[in-house]
Amino acid sequence: MKRIIAAFFIVGAFPSAASAQELTVYSSLPLSGASRVQTTAVNDGARRALREAGGTAAGKPVRLTTLNNATARAGSWTVGRTRANARRAARDASTVAYIGEFNSGGSKLSIPILNRAGIPQVSPSNTYNGLTTPIERGEPGKYYPTGVRTYFRIVPNDHVQAAALVTAMRDRGCKALGLVHDGEVYGQGMNADVVATAARLGLPVVANRRISRGAPTAIRRAKADCMAYTGITANGAVRLFRSSALRGMQLFGSDGVAESGFVDPLPRSVERRTFVTVATVPPPAAFGNRDPYYVYGYEAMKLILDGLNASGGTRAGLLGWLPTVQNRQSVLGTYGFDANGDTTLRTYGLYSVGRNSLRYEATITAA
Repeated sequence: MKRIIAAFFIVGAFPSAASAQELTVYSSLPLSGASRVQTTAVNDGARRALREAGGTAAGKPVRLTTLNNATARAGSWTVGRTRANARRAARDASTVAYIGEFNSGGSKLSIPILNRAGIPQVSPSNTYNGLTTPIERGEPGKYYPTGVRTYFRIVPNDHVQAAALVTAMRDRGCKALGLVHDGEVYGQGMNADVVATAARLGLPVVANRRISRGAPTAIRRAKADCMAYTGITANGAVRLFRSSALRGMQLFGSDGVAESGFVDPLPRSVERRTFVTVATVPPPAAFGNRDPYYVYGYEAMKLILDGLNASGGTRAGLLGWLPTVQNRQSVLGTYGFDANGDTTLRTYGLYSVGRNSLRYEATITAA
């Protein structure tokens, strides 16, 4: 996918009068690797919202500059690319907002950079709790060196997703859970929440492993009847789900595998037993059967444009407006932001896998 290149250059710290009137929204997403279909959908949705607004907000032209925080070699986001993207946006005097990151681990790096620059950041996909509430030591304060919250997410966090995932497993008759995570920030955080929710709902966890070649056998020996993986595709998800040791089990994944890089390689025998949680969206037909993340890209940009219109078209105005959002009518449903920057949405969608695609099954209200 071609990157949209900035149409002007900053000379020193003083942009020209013409460029100063133009507003830039950056997106930073892994446009290479397993997530590329979904991240392309995010950008496409954002472009649609911008087109519908006539490419302007508050009487000023707005452009979307898309950046790739992944490399083809890595197949996923990288530390260096993520930091470079955030620094580029922070140096650009025309920047009014930043859509990203796609992965929670990436946002741990970009939030402090953007926070120092006072740039509002809207994530279409992050769910790791520690970005907004205390999980690890120093969280979330260490991500906000100015003391002002600049990060907002339009998907429910992992506390909600884990409860929805375990609720779906319970409702589908699971009695003994085998859990696997990938060791990353997102995967470990989701895993901890799944364990806590399972205990609260009275579902025994008979095995809990980090992903490895031996994890499926350990789950089989523990006599689990369902397996749940919390992690991203790039860390071995396809091999895990295809393992013969998991034959006959119902298989569940969190939204870290809600992408074509995961579903495309699955054989039909695995597809029929696989379910994935994704933050609830309207039925796909409402947006022309687009990828679910298209809707999140659309809402992220629409939120930003509405905020710019309501606050005078400035970075500071948008940052002051976002925390006040309540009862917002959107394609995602009616939501607002709490004091931490988390959405008030509480539901997730359960998707089945069929013919190499995700199929919306039902809305899960977290128990």
